[in-house]
Amino acid sequence: MAAQQSNSEGQDKWPQNTEGVSQDTDSIESISTVDTQTDRDALGKTLTARASRTSHMSLSERVTTIATNATADPDYEVDWDGDDDPENPKNWNLKYKSMGIVFLSWNTLIVVLYSTSYTSGITLMAEEFGQSGTIVTLGLTFYLFGLAIGSMFMAPLSEVYGRKPVCVICLAVFTVLIIPCALAKSVTALIVVRFIAAFFGSVMISTAPGMVADLVDDEHRALAISVWSIGPLNGPVIGPVIGGFVTQYLGWRWMCWIALILSAIALVFAILLKETYAPTILQKKAARLRKESGEPRWWSRYDQKASLPEILKLNLSRPFVMAVTEPICIFWNIYIAIIYGILYLCFVAYPIVFRDIRGWQLGMSGLAFLGIGLGVLLTIACEPLIRRLVNSHPKDPETGKPHPESMVAFVCICATIIPVGELWFAWTCSPASIHWIVPILAGIPFGAGNTGVFIYASNYLTHSYGMYAASALAGNSVIRSILGGVLPLAGSSMYASLGPNWAGTLLGLLEVVIVPIPFVFYKYGHKIRMKSPLIVRMQEEKTKLEGKRAKRQLRLQQLNQADEKKVEEAV
Repeated sequence: MAAQQSNSEGQDKWPQNTEGVSQDTDSIESISTVDTQTDRDALGKTLTARASRTSHMSLSERVTTIATNATADPDYEVDWDGDDDPENPKNWNLKYKSMGIVFLSWNTLIVVLYSTSYTSGITLMAEEFGQSGTIVTLGLTFYLFGLAIGSMFMAPLSEVYGRKPVCVICLAVFTVLIIPCALAKSVTALIVVRFIAAFFGSVMISTAPGMVADLVDDEHRALAISVWSIGPLNGPVIGPVIGGFVTQYLGWRWMCWIALILSAIALVFAILLKETYAPTILQKKAARLRKESGEPRWWSRYDQKASLPEILKLNLSRPFVMAVTEPICIFWNIYIAIIYGILYLCFVAYPIVFRDIRGWQLGMSGLAFLGIGLGVLLTIACEPLIRRLVNSHPKDPETGKPHPESMVAFVCICATIIPVGELWFAWTCSPASIHWIVPILAGIPFGAGNTGVFIYASNYLTHSYGMYAASALAGNSVIRSILGGVLPLAGSSMYASLGPNWAGTLLGLLEVVIVPIPFVFYKYGHKIRMKSPLIVRMQEEKTKLEGKRAKRQLRLQQLNQADEKKVEEAV
């Protein structure tokens, strides 16, 4: 099951690749028509090579394999040289893998930080360009739109051309596009350039989790993802903290120059990292062997893949189809989008509370987000305890692992503490006579709950949809980014009309209303999944492929037994 999960994205991109498996199976079944001993021995050798290759491939890898040349010699197939092959990213030394995860965390942090640091200069930009605060806030809105749209393109591009070249090129473009933002003469130019920069910067949002998975085995994946998530989940908090002081003392344009420096460092990190995507590494290995040996028969099972237009067509259509037809996607998209939108609304609400009501200076007001940041770190630090909670649930008899709904158990906890934090903040943020530490502390349960929802609700979608997980997550990303970009536009007007207490209460009650969603899925999620045509079809394909594998292994055993019997008779 873990192997299936680790390759769910690949399955999503090429769901029709069972032909490669069926062709192998058909050729194996043809052994019954072979009469001569020479042909039988040759087939035995071919069968053994194929079976050996199959034993090292997960089920999902066999699904994602595009059939290469039907006459390809299995003796010349390029694969890892055993389980300890040093070229396999999972076998790189711990020091390098740790460095890689830190680099990826930093690179993703910069992309997210650049989105929220913008909010610190909204007032100054509005004054300079003679625009309203709502118009200037569009720079944040369209940045989130760019991240959402770009992610749908960057993931397939990285699978066609490799993780490293796509990351390096896109980060280079992202870095360069920060310069016109720093020199912008109009708010229109600022908004447009930020949208384009976010489109390219989304490469880290879409590929970094996959690169982390490339580096670690299934047992340590949850820990590695938690370490990596320190950067992107704290980006929304660190952005206003840095942006507040920089904007106060140097001006909003200097925040762009500092972001340029930080992004340049991220670009260097991306250049230093080696390619982590196994298909790309094996393709290059096969090409190298063909060149060095002059033998054109060296090949990799990843040599022929679906064309880029086909992959893009699949990636751009299926997420939206699933978003409106799959009940799991519909309700989880609504839930996560509301949570995400209210989180981004905080970047409008906190300045109103701490600068306008409490009279804090711009730099100091950014420190108010540290409560949310502490909550984020708290959830990440509790990962071993959360894993224990998940593993305490009954195991699926087929996989030996807990059902996907086990992950929703922690989401239920988070769903209750998020509105607690929001309502706590709502009734302690004003009047200013209430000590400032009280509303800041409200950010701890709020931040912890948001982090838990984003990590474990996404894991639930991944485990539920298997080979279609990438599409489910892509649709979720688009919808939550749209709401996360739109809701802050109404923040200023809402807080001005209702006041901070009742505006916060309205948001808290909205979060209370959606609390039942995770509880319903925790109790009835299994039944809901079993009524999904997509999930049922996925399980049928899984069963069919496992049956073919068993049939293949049985025929191999029969062939080996027949050979052994003949040897014994000859002796």
